[in-house]
Amino acid sequence: MRRLLLSTAVTVAGVCSLLALKPHQPAGASAEAGVPGSVGTTPGTPASGTYTGDVVDTRYGPVQVRVTIADGRLTDVTAVRMPSENERDREIAGYAVPTLTGEALTAQSAHIDTVSGATYTSEGYIQSLQSALDQAHG
Repeated sequence: MRRLLLSTAVTVAGVCSLLALKPHQPAGASAEAGVPGSVGTTPGTPASGTYTGDVVDTRYGPVQVRVTIADGRLTDVTAVRMPSENERDREIAGYAVPTLTGEALTAQSAHIDTVSGATYTSEGYIQSLQSALDQAHG
């Protein structure tokens, strides 16, 4: 019986440790974040137009995106600046940007996951995306 209790305690501790590694919702995110049809975290309908996000300096170089909003929906995200100082930077951006763009268009927000192996680029992309979406909300 003692062995079973010890095994259960270790398993529960392991699961809790794994769950603590990644938050289920980004810090500061509201309950409405990521709701289909909602862009960003600011209430209200975003104004149609094109908005360029802030330049985010990452460990490997600057990241900046531009978004297009039409009829209150995120319709396009374009990478304006991505790390590109060397071949490896270009390779990472080459596979991360299409994935991040697809995720953003599906989520209709900046509440998306980072791409494995492209954490810094992903975080810069997400921050720049959020700043562009914030501009759209005025």
